[in-house]
Amino acid sequence: MARVKKEKASEPLEKQLWGAADKLRKNIDAAEYKHVVLGLIFLKYISDSFEELYALLKAGEGEFDGADPEDKDEYKAKNVFFVPQPARWKHLRDNAKKPEIGKLVDEGMDAIEKENPTLRGVLPKVYARQNLDPASLGGLIDLVSNIALGDTKARSADILGHVFEYFLGEFALAEGKKGGQFYTPRSIVELLVAMLEPYQGRVMDPCCGSGGMFVQSERFVREHQGRIKDLTLFGQESNQTTWRLAKMNLAIRGIDSSQIKWNNEGSFLNDALKDARADHIIANPPFNDSDWSGEMLRSDARWQYGVPPTGNANFAWLQHFAFHLAPSGQAGIVLAKGALTSKSSGEGEIRRRMIEEGNLIDCIVNLPAKLFLNTQIPAALWFLARDRTNHKFRNRSGEILFIDARNMGELINRRTRILTQNDIKTIGDTYHNWRSPDGDYEDVKGFCASVSLERVRELDFVLTPGRYVGLPDEEDDFNFAERFASLTAELEAQMAEGIALDERIRQNLAKVEVSGDG
Repeated sequence: MARVKKEKASEPLEKQLWGAADKLRKNIDAAEYKHVVLGLIFLKYISDSFEELYALLKAGEGEFDGADPEDKDEYKAKNVFFVPQPARWKHLRDNAKKPEIGKLVDEGMDAIEKENPTLRGVLPKVYARQNLDPASLGGLIDLVSNIALGDTKARSADILGHVFEYFLGEFALAEGKKGGQFYTPRSIVELLVAMLEPYQGRVMDPCCGSGGMFVQSERFVREHQGRIKDLTLFGQESNQTTWRLAKMNLAIRGIDSSQIKWNNEGSFLNDALKDARADHIIANPPFNDSDWSGEMLRSDARWQYGVPPTGNANFAWLQHFAFHLAPSGQAGIVLAKGALTSKSSGEGEIRRRMIEEGNLIDCIVNLPAKLFLNTQIPAALWFLARDRTNHKFRNRSGEILFIDARNMGELINRRTRILTQNDIKTIGDTYHNWRSPDGDYEDVKGFCASVSLERVRELDFVLTPGRYVGLPDEEDDFNFAERFASLTAELEAQMAEGIALDERIRQNLAKVEVSGDG
């Protein structure tokens, strides 16, 4: 009897596309290849949007009666990029098998930038390079042609935006350490946004990478039936290549990126957003950055709580964010865990003053290991609030919430962990219940504790959550004396039975667990 062949469960579209695109990579590094692929996805998006409106203008019905489909102002009025003939997807798809396809794509990108000022200097022109095989490029164009084909602009933007974001993450994984510099893992971004809840106002990221914090903020507003127009985004990025990714990442979703600046000097030396004050700051700055030009900024006005050391930018970033908060603004920041305890070069004193004088620190979340692609350095989230006395929440002055999430998350491969949706909800709900006047909050041993300033002062302003939340009940109830007596009795019984010494040691060592605090 012939065996019935099991059908393989169909993979999500974005995963299928990634697998196919990666096969076409051949000898090109992921760092370079990402611009090839992401540029095509972006081009497909703006071409889809253009073609949809073009068809309506050409039909000339209703509000489009008498309209000229080649009039650029018609597209500008509808917030759609004008795509000139050489860059239209159909033209490129029809010529995808020609040896000169790379040159045609570069010319198309150039033509789009000339017609759309907001895209000037943004689009990649890397398609005619010798190491990109024309046949592989043609295969990529065929592949991208199948994304969201025939869908409306809104549906196309949703699918293409999702694929763009997925590919950003996969390229970051493929690049390893260097790739993580432009990409913050999605589950961390989701947690930051879920805790801050940026429904409206000014959202800032002074080291915005590829724009993930902004994308998730926009997604949060949509999911909660808010209005995207109620958000104003401010950001800057020192790496021009990464800034281009951010601009495309936002444009593919129709998000205004006019205030996302490329600043090659960086946020410290040249604060391009000097006068901006944000309702929400969401950021993942470089960990323990020693090359931040601190020696040139010793008397900077941003250092309200102490001059940060020249060899580590962690407390420069914290004070930079605090400086840019509006009177009722709040911030969620990813930092190396060492900033919770460090006392070298005045960092302990800055931390003390931020707590005692600034009344800034609202919540600390200790993160699990293996969340980041570019570093194994342990990390934590800092939540700052400029006004903790009331605003729309309860008065939290004199207390800090500590959450220890080290045991959360699940491994997606040997090196990478993500926070699950349930983890994000658990942590977010804990914070919201704690700061809400009507919240149902209570301390949970081993997970969360609302701690008085007096207790923090007793521990010399060390902010490691493990110091405050204690051990879970099952660990806290461990009776060492009883367990030792039990093991001793077992050992005596085994000796009486003549069990070999090395076997006795092996068996008993396996029964002993050592639990650390950190």
